[in-house]
Amino acid sequence: MAEEKPIIAQIDNSSDEYDRGGYNAAVGAERGHEKAVDLNRNVTARIQNPLAGIPRATLFQNVEDFAAKVGMTEQTNLLQKGALVAQDPPAFESVELLDEVEKDALRNEVLHKWRQPWPLYFTVILCSIGAAVQGWDQTGSNGANLSWPIEFGVPDTGPDATDYNTWIVGIVNAGPYIGSALLGCWLSDPLNFILGRRGVIFFSAIFCLIPVIGSAFCQNWEQLFVTRLLLGIGMGAKASTVPIYAAENCPAAIRGGLVMSWQMWTAFGIFLGFCANLAVYNVGDIAWRLQLGSAFIPAIPLVIGVYFCPESPRWYIKKGRYQDAFNSLCRLRNTPLQAARDLYYIHAQIKEEADIIGKNNYVTRFVELFTIPRVRRATLASFVVMLAQQMCGINIIAFYSSTVFKEAGAGDLQALLASFGFGLVNFVFAWPAVWTIDTYGRRALLLFTFPQMAWTLLAAGLCFIIPEENRAHLGMIAFFIFLFAAFYSPGEGPVPFTYSAEVFPLSHREVGMSWAVATCLFWAAILSITFPRLLRAFHPVGAFSFYAGLNVTALCLIFLFVPETKQRTLEELDYVFAVPTRTHASYQLKKALPWWIKRYVMRRKDARLEPLYHFEGATAADQLIAVKAMAH
Repeated sequence: MAEEKPIIAQIDNSSDEYDRGGYNAAVGAERGHEKAVDLNRNVTARIQNPLAGIPRATLFQNVEDFAAKVGMTEQTNLLQKGALVAQDPPAFESVELLDEVEKDALRNEVLHKWRQPWPLYFTVILCSIGAAVQGWDQTGSNGANLSWPIEFGVPDTGPDATDYNTWIVGIVNAGPYIGSALLGCWLSDPLNFILGRRGVIFFSAIFCLIPVIGSAFCQNWEQLFVTRLLLGIGMGAKASTVPIYAAENCPAAIRGGLVMSWQMWTAFGIFLGFCANLAVYNVGDIAWRLQLGSAFIPAIPLVIGVYFCPESPRWYIKKGRYQDAFNSLCRLRNTPLQAARDLYYIHAQIKEEADIIGKNNYVTRFVELFTIPRVRRATLASFVVMLAQQMCGINIIAFYSSTVFKEAGAGDLQALLASFGFGLVNFVFAWPAVWTIDTYGRRALLLFTFPQMAWTLLAAGLCFIIPEENRAHLGMIAFFIFLFAAFYSPGEGPVPFTYSAEVFPLSHREVGMSWAVATCLFWAAILSITFPRLLRAFHPVGAFSFYAGLNVTALCLIFLFVPETKQRTLEELDYVFAVPTRTHASYQLKKALPWWIKRYVMRRKDARLEPLYHFEGATAADQLIAVKAMAH
């Protein structure tokens, strides 16, 4: 592992160049206050506003110099007001430079946080369409699995099934995930650098349109495999970019609720895919071709709609195009003041990131995912939540529900109807997360839902023991699978992509998200390839029990290695992930777990939990507390 170096080396004469609090005095002196948190080794878990403590005269001079440097001198006064608000968010009422309209807009960020401009919601709608494309692409093969293996001479069920055929069916179904994990995700970083977020979404939409149509005209399983590999290029680039695009455009207070639209509308796409499977069930031998080809439908509005969306302001800042970034923020925020505040705050935090990261290229950025301590912790956390999405077992249902229900004794139509029910439950129960993900937090949702998924999946597997002639056999299997989906949808469903899109610093956001999505889709490919063989070898009872055990394993990994990120700006998360992994895991085991046992098992209401993070100066989340206190 690389040595953990402070932002500016040589701050005192101590042996490890740190004081015990994990602070860097030299940086603090430069900024105009005493100490600055080290973004590589924040051992006291302090979260600091990078503008906190700077005298007003110094802050205004810094802003004036910044405006002159980036060619925004006409906005100097507005940027100075924005910097004052960003410096101490809860104290905006006392800033005499603000007029009442501006103060009212800042109050509404808390009191009416969903009152956002139309371009922001249009951007989220576009991201939702991108997610629906992803979901529909997944489920087209689900219904088609009942037909195309027979037409291409590789039946994986019935008397003619062989082990070879089950591997072929698994590999073809895994095609999009293989293409995503090996190529599509990793193209995201260089494509984002060249084309921007919108350009990559357009590129990926083309690959989600043409190969899908091509899959409907295949004449053998090899051709089908190639079209699905090409589809994977679009899926990987899109899944690596759309959540980042949404996260970078949304305000912190509602970022989780809006970014999680990726999973919610992926679930909607899955549901639409099941609807399409049913709609063409009775059209004869070409049913599977229509089931696969119908996924092109949502790709068309995605190709057209991306042109009308604002580009990510953080991408503009990364390219040094500050005026374009300000113009974009003006479309995405209610007032120019809020745009100016966010612009200067992002700039201030990126300066601190640059002190750690320096200049790099694609290869070094990838290597730094595992060598720079702050980035490495984000890499670990995103790896855990993405791996957990495959460990939980949701995709054995999403990919193979029709096959599973046929194993339970259902006919083709019954299997498709049961799959339709699964898709409906998956979509409907994703809605609560729009509110809960920013209220209870990402981590809390995961820790609550994983135990529930474990026992419901185990119960579904054990129901296969009920004699098949008993009417309860199919009904109870379907019931527990639906219940499993109901627990998955508000928890492990929306969290992984939301979480991974926000945890990396701007310098590593594209390659970090590529890593996270490639992790998810690589293991999705492994699941897709192995599950038909696993089902044949273990039978449904053993297969479902195996995945129930993986849920428990995933729960332990999340408990130890996944920090909370709710209601923190993307820049403030630098301080969260500066806390060493050992410090975080030790806190969870030695303080959080004993407190939970005392409070909820022993029912001791006097149990108190010492917080892990300590906030230095005002941060964005403190505005929520201040405004709500005034409202009451």
